[in-house]
Amino acid sequence: MAALILLLAMRTYEETGVAHARSNGTLHTAEATITKLTSHTTSGRDGGGQDGGSGDWTVTTKYTVELRVGDETKTVDGVPDDSVNDLQEGQRVEAGLWHGRVVEIAGRDVWAGWHPGGWDITLVVLYPLIMGYLIALAMTAAAYLAGLGGRVRLERQHRLGPWGFGFVVGVAAVFVLVVCAAFGNSIAYWPVVPVGAGTAAALVGLRGALLRARATHVADPLSGSAPAQV
Repeated sequence: MAALILLLAMRTYEETGVAHARSNGTLHTAEATITKLTSHTTSGRDGGGQDGGSGDWTVTTKYTVELRVGDETKTVDGVPDDSVNDLQEGQRVEAGLWHGRVVEIAGRDVWAGWHPGGWDITLVVLYPLIMGYLIALAMTAAAYLAGLGGRVRLERQHRLGPWGFGFVVGVAAVFVLVVCAAFGNSIAYWPVVPVGAGTAAALVGLRGALLRARATHVADPLSGSAPAQV
């Protein structure tokens, strides 16, 4: 789980950094030479035919572009056809770089971004699990801090309700992001939104549970029972 969280954090940082650099024009630019253009064509049907899609046969062509930037050779995969239109081998172009990675060629976007392939698809599929784990970690830390100094503590089963509420809020945020992306309104740092919303909701629920447990503990001071342990 630690490896998945680290990978998700790195990918979120990359996409956020690239989007920020492109928006404010801080990409590093360098003269480059296109040394090789390789096309990759795939074909298949669009949608599910009689099951709801159009069923039209589609052909998609993407390119691998090799560039010589100074003494280095850099490769960009999965470049769409419209981004390499009129480019040819041997052509001198200006490359936009982010931490040494090619983001733009001749002012055209060639950064794949979040895409349904490689590790990205794994992170997207496992995102609910990662989100739930991060919310649980935040709640455990908050419950531990609340229990310091002899204050009332919650047992695990008492934290289940707030965690479930936070998880539901996080899933709802995921669906909102999916709908927004369908209309072309996506954000590079999208993984932060469901985790943040879910954690905030869970902590609000946890605060209520702590207040109720504290009120119960104060109302029965002579019972002699010890505070519930985490």
